[in-house]
Amino acid sequence: MNKLEIISVLKKEANISKAEAARVVQVFFDNMADALARGERVEVRGLCSFFVKEYEEYTGRNPRTGEKVSIRPKKLPFFKAGKELKERVDF
Repeated sequence: MNKLEIISVLKKEANISKAEAARVVQVFFDNMADALARGERVEVRGLCSFFVKEYEEYTGRNPRTGEKVSIRPKKLPFFKAGKELKERVDF
């Protein structure tokens, strides 16, 4: 399912226009992304949670040359499925 399919389902289920549904979905995703950018955890009970992991600087290798390279510190978003989602998928 992609973003357009989510908008279509919302439009049908909520009986609203496509533009309104698109706006709701966009606001939802924008607020999730903003919260993660601030380092906050986003939790949708029964579905999943999103959080940011911070990595320290470390030494890696260039796979082509084998040369050692310094990998700068970074933050990456992670997804963790909730218990109910896991049970629903593993029926």
